[in-house]
Formats: sequence, C-alpha cells, structure tokens
Amino acid sequence: MISVRRLEKEYTIGEIKLKVLKGIDLDVPEGQFVAIMGPSGSGKTTLMNILGCLDKPSSGQYFLAGEDVSKKRDDELADIRNRKVGFVFQTSNLLARTTALANVELPLIYRGMSRRERRERAERALVMVGLGERLNHRPNELSGGEQQRVAIARAIVGDPSIVLADEPTGNLDTKSGEEVMAIFQRLHARGITLVLVTHDPDIARHAQRIVRIRDGRIVADEEVKDPLSAEELLKTLPAEASA
Repeated sequence: MISVRRLEKEYTIGEIKLKVLKGIDLDVPEGQFVAIMGPSGSGKTTLMNILGCLDKPSSGQYFLAGEDVSKKRDDELADIRNRKVGFVFQTSNLLARTTALANVELPLIYRGMSRRERRERAERALVMVGLGERLNHRPNELSGGEQQRVAIARAIVGDPSIVLADEPTGNLDTKSGEEVMAIFQRLHARGITLVLVTHDPDIARHAQRIVRIRDGRIVADEEVKDPLSAEELLKTLPAEASA
C-alpha cells in the first residue's frame, strides 16, 4: 500500500536549510496497522503529512497503492487525498455549529454525491463508531471521546485505502483513548491500512508494528508480537472513567 524510497524533506528558513527527513525507506503492506514513534522534532509528523499527500518530499519517491505521488501537482494530490486517504488528528476539528451527521457528510460533498447517498453513508459510519444515537448532536453536546469518534467516522466515510492518525488519543483520558483504539482495531480487522503517530508506547502497542524515528531517520522497525487488545483493556476500566 505504501512504499517510500530515499525520502528527504528540507525546509528553507531565511538562509538556513533545515533537513527534517534524511533518506527514509519504508514499506507498509495493504491491511497492516503501523505505529510511528519518535521524540518531538524527529520528523514523524512531517513523514505523516507526506504519506497523506498534504506535503511533498524534497527528493525521493512515494508510491501509494502503486501510484507514484511524490511529484504530483497540488490539485492531483487533493484528488488523491479525497479518494484514498482518511485523516484523524489530535483535535477532532469538527464544525462547531453542525451536527455529527453533517460533519461526517462533509468529505462526500466534494465527490458530488447525492444528498441521500451522503446521508446513508454518514449514518453507517457513525453507527460503526458507536454513535448511532448521536447523529443530530452538535460537538458541544458530545464528550471529547465522542467528538473524536465523529472525526473517525468522517475519516472512513469515503472508504479510503488508508487511514492516517496523528496523536488521535493525545487529548483523551485513558478510557476514551482505549475506545478510540478499539475502533481502529476493528477497522484494521476489516482490512483498512492504518498508520498511527503517537508518543505513547502503550498506544503504540495496539498496532502490529512499531517504526521508530529519530533525527529524520528510521532507527528501529519491530513487529509487535502480542498487540494490546483495546476491547479487553476496556473491560478492566471503571465505567465512570470516560470523558
């Protein structure tokens, strides 16, 4: 699904050139769940932005589902993002005055989909993340964990090939974070390719594989032999721990 070769990213700030990625090689097979870890400034978010076609590499190649996207025009990248990539960020980035259903429908509007089909697909996505009873609630009527679940529904409503999540549990308490990870693990079980950026080693252990980045280079790439089950962990947490 993802194949990166000799990927480099450099930013110019005044007369200073800052190299953030320094020759990344990475393969992620279709259907794999990968966590990317690294300290602040390691380049993990820059790599995530390139994988999500939000940014372009300075050099190297990036193949997404067999297509070389590293030198695409901005409008071509926007089309690829809309068709193939779902995003979940640390903050849910929901429209405050809009219902959960309308927030989830939003990406489908850009596809020219009929209102009826948009609604049906958005409802299915919200049911999938456990919010079938919250379709018409606005963000301020939802908990932080529920808002993030709406964001996940929005990410998957277009049936993307890959879902990218950047610190999706960073603002959540333990139980809400595990509820989010349980959804990601269910999506993985359905065959969706998942790439998760996190600083939390316990969150990373929910994935099949952990890739560690430091100073713009991959320094470790390891299989998780016994991934943590969010569903099992939730059974051990008190019900009142959610927020």
